[in-house]
Amino acid sequence: MHVPDGFFDAPTSIATGVVAVVAIGVSLRGARRELDDRTAPMAGLVAAFVFAAQMLNFPVGAGTSGHLMGGAVAAVLVGPWTAVLATSVVFVVQTLMFADGGITAIGTNITVMGLATVVVGYGVFRGLQAVLPKRLALVPVLAGIGAFASVPVASLLFVALYAVGGAAPVPLDTLTTAMVGVHSLIGIGEGLITFLAVAGIIAVRPDLVRGARPVLAERTLEIRTETTGATA
Repeated sequence: MHVPDGFFDAPTSIATGVVAVVAIGVSLRGARRELDDRTAPMAGLVAAFVFAAQMLNFPVGAGTSGHLMGGAVAAVLVGPWTAVLATSVVFVVQTLMFADGGITAIGTNITVMGLATVVVGYGVFRGLQAVLPKRLALVPVLAGIGAFASVPVASLLFVALYAVGGAAPVPLDTLTTAMVGVHSLIGIGEGLITFLAVAGIIAVRPDLVRGARPVLAERTLEIRTETTGATA
């Protein structure tokens, strides 16, 4: 879904650029509460994982493409604020070093592929986590569901931006069908990969998964309560 130069008009590119800058600024403050001795190294590994996953591209048309996004898995592993920063770094490096996406569209790419997938993916994950039982085995499942939901939503945001300020000679209905159709399938793959990645880490070091901490905290509280009751 990397947007090339000239795909959107100047006002749309500037607007999404402003959104991206604000999001990064807010995330820099929020990441201070998320990063510690355990999550700081994970942030770098997550960025590398997202970068590698996005190297597999599927052409959609008119110079744009579809691929795995990684916002949801990054948010579950290291927290949403750090995930926005990690994915933003990935998009900037891809643009400047690999010409994957246009320079004038960096803000658009960060907003659509980074910010939107983090917000939707992590929002769905935390929403389900709030209403379902606090079980460690459910964390990878919920992460996968969040990742699956984030991809088609991001493609719909892309289409909405195109409807407002598209500059490429592509009919809106054709673009909508192509983007949403392809990314719905990609969402299935992203959900599966997210599930496997989160499950693999939880199996060996659940304390490294940011999204698992509420479950671990409740488990610790239950153990302490049981211990106190037994002592009494």
